[in-house]
Amino acid sequence: MFKVIQNGANRLDLEMSGKLKDKEIKIAIDELVRKSENIENGKMLYDVIDFRLPSPSALAIQFSVLPSVFAILKKFDRTAILTNKTWLKKLSELEGLLYPGLKIKAFNRDQRPEAEAWLNSEKKNPR
Repeated sequence: MFKVIQNGANRLDLEMSGKLKDKEIKIAIDELVRKSENIENGKMLYDVIDFRLPSPSALAIQFSVLPSVFAILKKFDRTAILTNKTWLKKLSELEGLLYPGLKIKAFNRDQRPEAEAWLNSEKKNPR
């Protein structure tokens, strides 16, 4: 399952649970593109409820839509990741180093209030 929830003018909340299949990945990315269309200096809260590696065909779709994903990421200044997987936290924060102008910080799933506070306390990043 992958949900994209509009949470105000410049924020999206994402929820992911389970193993994503190729059709789900395509629908999710299309929805993410559509809902982020008018966002500038956005914030994202990404709740990884239960992570499982996507199917091979879903991975192929992810690679095919990378240009769309890169365009989406430019619309966001910061992303808070909620996950209980230590390796996913480290990977997420490392990923943040690869995207200039995007801060990514990982939190345990029970730290949602702290993640919300971090999202709301940061100033805009200069681009």
